[in-house]
Amino acid sequence: MRVYQTNEIKNIALLGSAGSGKTTLAESMIYGSGIIKRRGTVEAKNTVSDYFPVEHEYGYSVFPTVFHVEWNNKKLNIIDCPGSDDFIGGAITALNVTDQAVILINGQYGPEVGTQNNFRYTEKLHKPVIFLINQLDSDKCDFDNVIANMNAIYGSKCVQIQYPVSTGPGFNAIIDVLLMKMYTWGPEGGMPTIVDIPADEMDKAMELHKSLVEAAAENDETLMEKFFEEETLSEDELREGIRKGLVTRSIFPVFCVCAGKDMGVRRLMEFLGNVVPFVSEMPKLHNTRGEEIVADLNGPESVYFFKTGLEPHIGEVSYFKVMSGKIKSGDDLTNADRGSKERIGQIFACAGANRIPVDELVAGDIGCTVKLKDVKTGNTLNGKDCEWRFDFIKYPNPKFSRAIKAVNTAETEKLMSALLRMHQEDPTWLVEQSKELRQTIVRGQGEFHLRTLKWRLENNEKLAIKFEPTRIPYRETITKMARAEYRHKKQSGGAGQFGEVHLIVEPYAEGMPDPTSYKINGQEFKINIKGREEINLEWGGKLVFINSVVGGAIDARFMPAILKGIMDRMEHGPLTGSYARDVRVIVYDGKMHPVDSNELSFMLAARNAFSAAFKEAGPKILEPIYDLEVYVPSDYMGDVMSDLQGRRALIMGMDSEAGYQKLQAKIPLKELSNYSISLSSLTGGRASFTTKFASYELVPNDLQQKLIEEHAAEAEEEE
Repeated sequence: MRVYQTNEIKNIALLGSAGSGKTTLAESMIYGSGIIKRRGTVEAKNTVSDYFPVEHEYGYSVFPTVFHVEWNNKKLNIIDCPGSDDFIGGAITALNVTDQAVILINGQYGPEVGTQNNFRYTEKLHKPVIFLINQLDSDKCDFDNVIANMNAIYGSKCVQIQYPVSTGPGFNAIIDVLLMKMYTWGPEGGMPTIVDIPADEMDKAMELHKSLVEAAAENDETLMEKFFEEETLSEDELREGIRKGLVTRSIFPVFCVCAGKDMGVRRLMEFLGNVVPFVSEMPKLHNTRGEEIVADLNGPESVYFFKTGLEPHIGEVSYFKVMSGKIKSGDDLTNADRGSKERIGQIFACAGANRIPVDELVAGDIGCTVKLKDVKTGNTLNGKDCEWRFDFIKYPNPKFSRAIKAVNTAETEKLMSALLRMHQEDPTWLVEQSKELRQTIVRGQGEFHLRTLKWRLENNEKLAIKFEPTRIPYRETITKMARAEYRHKKQSGGAGQFGEVHLIVEPYAEGMPDPTSYKINGQEFKINIKGREEINLEWGGKLVFINSVVGGAIDARFMPAILKGIMDRMEHGPLTGSYARDVRVIVYDGKMHPVDSNELSFMLAARNAFSAAFKEAGPKILEPIYDLEVYVPSDYMGDVMSDLQGRRALIMGMDSEAGYQKLQAKIPLKELSNYSISLSSLTGGRASFTTKFASYELVPNDLQQKLIEEHAAEAEEEE
């Protein structure tokens, strides 16, 4: 394989809803370019793209697959992305390292929720889009209706390059209004026969050709002037106008294909090679210092690793994009993120599970290597005198979480090691050992996402694991003032234990003035502040600790122990064992013994005094509330709203967005536990949602009592 230069390389993300046919299209592209001699099928489990066992098990793409095709002296690096919203991380990764998105649309259903999600990310990252309508041979395909829906959603920017002469099982011909030719195929597809457009199709073809010429001309002043003078453009001028329109996202070309029968695929690759922008024509990326990085093969050597694959008998396969310079086997580079030295072994052009050795790869190209010593996803390797780092891929917040544990506790360490490796493969699998919840939490994009993780652990790693509901990180606080005292006394021969603490607790709000006195049950307590500590709690909120002890009732050396006892109860709240927050504690009196008093005694006395006062101070449990955005087709809106209201959600607003309704709400985290499953069931998988932490709010009284009783029952079981 020859070395392609930067101006001969195009990087493309292949996107679309589950079932739109991306893997089948990828297979036809690889076959058409000659890399494979026989086309595989998803059903036969022998495609280049879906080659992991878990993908064969479920019949879905789970990981983005990197492959390339050589076409008309161009190298097209293509990343076939999973279609399920649960695996959106693969699409986000691909869009960040490519310059063009091809979005497949299932001709039976038109734009689906996956189409909308993918399009939103292309919009956010300002990536050019080509729409490709597939499954034209289905008897359910209504091409005109699909186009009407696309125009309603994406507007006049959708411009047809092609249309089918007819759809259904007899589909075998496409009219191309850029070339003004008709492409026809035999039953086995493959190489087309190119003929003149029939007379009965000419009027429709000319009308669409005129619309294409106008759309192309709008992207260049010179072309616009020529169009006004001659009312037409040459084929090359059309391509130039479309290319410029792609870069500015002012035109979304629409192509037709039947990937399953290998019809239209070669014409698509021809367009990708001739018209899609080169790396050099796209907006430049920036490093973490904000410096613009140009894909220059003569620049400093810098390589960004965007994906890690774990393959049997090989180990880690590291996928990279050459950001600058060129990379060769044997290069010695420095890991900018980890500080370690790394020698690059053999480098490869990617073709799914197949890898083709190459001598070098230049700026803008994508490849992979194996057996690196200390390189993780997101790392940058640089040559001499270059210290660039990149951090441009941002993943969405997780939507679904479960506690995970090994059935055999002796395998806990092995489980954690496997989870960390899998996070390298898919950064949207998040793992957290929660001290607060006393659970190991795995978070992902949905129930299917975590089910896939479980399958791999059980089948690939031979680990028996179980999922449990994730505990909710409640918070405890108080709503009024209360006073308590506690004496800790223990005598067991020899030195005993003695400590007595009197304290007042009250709710704390930012900016509250320090207290001067309290009146409790007709008795006045004067406050003479000897010391004050304001502690920003790592879980949010504050503890303000005031020492107001006078007359030497408690020696100052015991104050740290008293604070430690209070903090212990703040970490294990008196109601449910959850973290407490926003409390002011005033220690105003106490007693000590000249022999038996020590730090432990005062810590225990303070702990119990604080707990008693807390329970008398109108204690309340706070629950985490999340901002929720649901993207849902209009005909499901009523069902979705009813479901949310049953989940204690507060509807904040509704908007229309690209053919879907966007519903905004605030919802307790407890009610989100199985929301992804419920939403999918309600809408047939056609809705999606995002969440973001908003605040902590008081739980209803009936729920608070239930939580307290559940915690008490758990405590009894543990005893």
